[in-house]
Amino acid sequence: MIPEYSKPFTYAVSWKSSSQHLGDHRGTERGLGFEYRSNVPLVDYPDPRRLDLRQTLRDPYEQIQVRLYNQDNTTPVYAVCDLSGSMQYKGQQRKLDKAREIAASVALSAFNMGDVFSFIAYDSEVLEDYTLPLSHHLHQAMEVIDALKEHSHRRVGGEGVLEVPQFLSQSRSLVIWISDFHMPLPLLEQALNAMSRHQIVPVVLWDAKEYRQLPKFGFGTMIDPESGENRTVFFRQALREKFLAAFEARREALKEVFLRFDCPPLFMEAGYSADIMSAYFEQYASL
Repeated sequence: MIPEYSKPFTYAVSWKSSSQHLGDHRGTERGLGFEYRSNVPLVDYPDPRRLDLRQTLRDPYEQIQVRLYNQDNTTPVYAVCDLSGSMQYKGQQRKLDKAREIAASVALSAFNMGDVFSFIAYDSEVLEDYTLPLSHHLHQAMEVIDALKEHSHRRVGGEGVLEVPQFLSQSRSLVIWISDFHMPLPLLEQALNAMSRHQIVPVVLWDAKEYRQLPKFGFGTMIDPESGENRTVFFRQALREKFLAAFEARREALKEVFLRFDCPPLFMEAGYSADIMSAYFEQYASL
């Protein structure tokens, strides 16, 4: 069953797929497609439907020429989901529930494009109970993704992202990485280095209540994103401004790291929108 919250979006990849299976992306294999490749004699590629009369008349050896095209192929698509403790944060919506919506939409979008899809979840390690190999089995993917609504581990980190590259294809793939990225920057850089052969789309899940809607004056409870420990803080305007400045500095630091690896981040603070995902790919598909 396909959940109502899965909203498909349109996407494209910037490379030619090496797959031999028919799909909607530019490929390196010759076959049925729209990207012109070359002309060859009919004896080498006996397909009279591709007859090129103009080149045949120009051929000094008087051989019948046919046009070759690159076949449109499939590409592997992954949704990589952070299940560390900070993803349990709930402001307008629990971060993990928003991640579940995005992952389901990635699965449905890949299915609509005829691509193969895999879901990988991690916290301090890759969680194989929430991980699926590449396949066209949409309903199986939806069942695993929907099961995240019951996941509630709080005191756990996200070091398992370093194991994720072991679960990715050897062929270049589209990897949509869903997280709040409340991780040390050296860990982030190490993970991006390990996945550098792939096209990474970082979807950054923040919530306005984390830093924009803090109390202006009075006591408030802060929760450590990874340990889950509570801490009572007396807020005043100066402290509130420090929180805002810290998050803005973090935003710029994340942008700098991601852009260094040619993967512009998509910050998603409000509710999930498939249109925002489509607009992202329209803007950055050629990178």
